[in-house]
Amino acid sequence: MALRDYAGLAAFLLVVALVSAAGGWATSSSVGTWYAGLVKPTFNPPGWVFGPVWSMLYALIAVAGWRLWRRGGPASRLALTAWCVQLLLNPVWSFLFFGGRMIGAALVEIVVLLVAIVVTILLAWRVDRPAAWLLVPYLAWVSFATLLNAALWRLNG
Repeated sequence: MALRDYAGLAAFLLVVALVSAAGGWATSSSVGTWYAGLVKPTFNPPGWVFGPVWSMLYALIAVAGWRLWRRGGPASRLALTAWCVQLLLNPVWSFLFFGGRMIGAALVEIVVLLVAIVVTILLAWRVDRPAAWLLVPYLAWVSFATLLNAALWRLNG
């Protein structure tokens, strides 16, 4: 790999880390107070699960974006645009759910995020299949989070 590739990977990791930090900041405002008091479904994971899962997912998201960037060309730019959209939508959920305590609005937003992730995977598949596969665990987790969000809305709405 060339120096440009290493610098690109570092940039993608940094951008994704900043997005993660923004979502974490919004989450920290009420995870120990408001969220702790919500009625939760039986399948709600323990709190300690979220940090390691999201750390791994954010690393995969960054590497997928970097792989798309390295490929170049119009199809790659389109896939990378979708990648950017889903990345921008990612912390919005935290701001709505934890920051705004708007469970219903967060549910609508996470469905939009799910669609953006699916579109990103489909576009990435045409450019770099390993990049598309790197996003599958993210899709699975956000699908689970959507189910959890819906259950929390039903139980606490």
